[in-house]
Amino acid sequence: MENKSVAVIGSLNYDIIFKQKKFPEIGETYMADSVTFCSGGKGANQAVQCSKLGLKTYMVGKIGDDNHGEMLLKSLQKYNVDTTFITTSNTNTGLGVVNSLEDGSVVATISTGANYALTVEDIKNAEDVIAKSSIVILQLEIPLEVVEYSIKMAKKHNCFIILNAAPSNEISEECIKLVNCLVVNESEASFFAGEKIENLGDAMKYCKKIYNKISDVLVITLGKQGSLIYDGEQKYFIEPHKVEAIETTGAGDSYIGALAYGILNKMTYQQAGSFASKVSSMTVMKIGSQEAMPTLSTIKQLQN
Repeated sequence: MENKSVAVIGSLNYDIIFKQKKFPEIGETYMADSVTFCSGGKGANQAVQCSKLGLKTYMVGKIGDDNHGEMLLKSLQKYNVDTTFITTSNTNTGLGVVNSLEDGSVVATISTGANYALTVEDIKNAEDVIAKSSIVILQLEIPLEVVEYSIKMAKKHNCFIILNAAPSNEISEECIKLVNCLVVNESEASFFAGEKIENLGDAMKYCKKIYNKISDVLVITLGKQGSLIYDGEQKYFIEPHKVEAIETTGAGDSYIGALAYGILNKMTYQQAGSFASKVSSMTVMKIGSQEAMPTLSTIKQLQN
């Protein structure tokens, strides 16, 4: 892959992150310790991590005609993401409310907003940047018909397709078979395997059931337990990097951006997974997603 460009097609959300000691009970009003406002959305986060690692990155998505949308656009531009094909809808910008505990674990609720106003026509308009990209990254926070159309277009242009199947949703057998790399966490892996996957043992046992649906490689991320990569022949366990997690929002997105970097730079899947694990571990050491994600120069400094 001589062309080092990536097209990310997906979601943009304005995030409100509450740092707190516990999750409230039903009917309880709980006082958070702090609140942070930041740019997010799986698509935007993955685009930022790609760009921070030096890849030419295009973002295709939709924002609302409001202050939140304007802030998301400025954040992407700050990190040198090409925003030419981010269009505006007359609905609200996507919104995420994240509750983060002291150990870094999170739960989140999102309002899809303008993300679900993204259309097939928007993808057609962005065909030139998809055609010139070596990798296309997608998630499932936009309409499923748009995801499936994008997969077919990317395959037409011989792009390597990474699908982060989050949140879980049924994808046609025809389209998921075109996916080169499927990335799922425990919950999403359980959905696609039809089996409960909670740990490395479960992932090792059931990964083949998921792999048979796709093309080249399956990645199951397991949070603190590390990740599993299966290429149809070998199962590679990627050790987690032990750090003091402050907040895990965006860790999975950071992993995917770094994985794309590794693949574009001709690393083996095992090497790319190890690099992605290292990059995502650095992200969880700060609050927020895009601001916390490391640059390539920062990573190299820490390695020296």
